[in-house]
Amino acid sequence: MSATFGGRTGRQGKLSQWLRGRRPKEAVGDGGREDLLLAAAEAGLPLAPAAHPSGYMCSCDRVGCPTPARHPVSFAWQSQSTTDRAQIERWARHQPQANFITATGMVHDVLDVPLDAGREALQRLLAAGIEVGPVAESTDGRLLFFTLTRGTPEDEDEWWPCELDCHPETMDEHPGLRWHCRGSYVLVPPARLPGDDQIVHWVRGPEHPLPDPLSLLEVLTDSCARYIGGEPDRAGTAWPLRH
Repeated sequence: MSATFGGRTGRQGKLSQWLRGRRPKEAVGDGGREDLLLAAAEAGLPLAPAAHPSGYMCSCDRVGCPTPARHPVSFAWQSQSTTDRAQIERWARHQPQANFITATGMVHDVLDVPLDAGREALQRLLAAGIEVGPVAESTDGRLLFFTLTRGTPEDEDEWWPCELDCHPETMDEHPGLRWHCRGSYVLVPPARLPGDDQIVHWVRGPEHPLPDPLSLLEVLTDSCARYIGGEPDRAGTAWPLRH
């Protein structure tokens, strides 16, 4: 898949019109679930089945699961992730309780920020006329900004991980901004989390084109810095960029 999928192409324009015309009712566990998953796939987000809540625990039955209802069910989730409509329909119908993850770093990245900081940043971005793509809210306290991926260099030696790159299993180490790129994933709406009324849902749906992550980064880091009581260090932070 190409990282330019979310760019200003005729295909993207037609896709946005199609999605706006049939944007499904968002509800977890009813017929709208499958429509929402298919809409995400049509927008280019590669999906794979994930665990789901089992009471206040995880369906994986792992004792002390560190990310209950947030992780893929298969170790091969990166190669399994797909936008194929027929496959997603099969998964959704045969696994009616399953959450789904979307693999980042293939078509899209996700900038993952604390909820209050994210809401403030979203208001500032929209007021400034900056294009914002899909945004999802996790009711346990995070806002997810979906962007174009930074891409994978042709020469693998030019790629390196960075302190902002986030694997969900270690996300507690990054209380502010987390940049999900290659090798990571996030839950895609609609998803359920353990606990009462804990869900992941769209604030802005996948019909919105994916923006360049750098167009959002300054406002997001500024809001996060205020949220955690510090000052953004734009000069010293190793942003996950290519050479």
